[in-house]
Amino acid sequence: MTTKTEAAATAAQKALAPTARTGIILGSGLGRLTGVMTESREIPFDDIPHFPTSTVKGHSGRLISGCLEGCDLLVLSGRVHYYEGYPISAVTFPLEVMAKLGIRRLIVTNASGAINRSFNPGDIIAISDHINFMGASPLRGAPDFVDLSEAYSRRLRKLAREAAGSLGTTLASGVYAAMSGPCFETPAEIRMLATLGADLVGMSTVPEVITARRAGIEVLGLSMVSNMAAGISETPLSHQEVMEATHKAAGAFRKLVTAIVTRLADDENR
Repeated sequence: MTTKTEAAATAAQKALAPTARTGIILGSGLGRLTGVMTESREIPFDDIPHFPTSTVKGHSGRLISGCLEGCDLLVLSGRVHYYEGYPISAVTFPLEVMAKLGIRRLIVTNASGAINRSFNPGDIIAISDHINFMGASPLRGAPDFVDLSEAYSRRLRKLAREAAGSLGTTLASGVYAAMSGPCFETPAEIRMLATLGADLVGMSTVPEVITARRAGIEVLGLSMVSNMAAGISETPLSHQEVMEATHKAAGAFRKLVTAIVTRLADDENR
């Protein structure tokens, strides 16, 4: 019997004929990267069997194959979130399909609030680790005990720092705390997360990373700071603020990811 994952992967394979071993998940407002890819082919989420559809502004909902600076990519432009009402299995379903299509490395991106006061809106941070406060795991009900000692690849973080250096910038790292949302956190919650060692806070990424590591996929996490977190920011938080911040920093994000995939292409060709 054909599984849902197999059916979705078959439809995507027919539409895209992907050959990529590197996948990218683009977070809120970060979809502009696909505009500089060549040889692009795409399929809307709605045309892929069993695929969930995003209801959040800033998530276009397309699976795209193409090439960027010599590196073949499979790009999920937009994602669904646990807070949209989907079960956690639906949140991770697109990543399972990407794994079925052959990706072995994943660049997962998001927009986040900064808890670390040395970060500023517009900064891009390499995720070094995470804290899961979503109250759910994609492995629930499965017999797998996945090692998350290195959920985010040290090797890929080093490569990303080198890519940033080639652009004349530095790439800081930090711990990402995932909350269930959709409300923004309270100042008390942010103080708690700071005490626990979190530098960033958001409402995504962790379920996909756990699923990727289960599949043996190497992960690089990049978080774009869209705002200072509650109690640190002096203004009320809004999704519109997130979208505006990612729009302003889109050029820097595109340059960094392009520099990273250039190195990944060199790595593949060695």
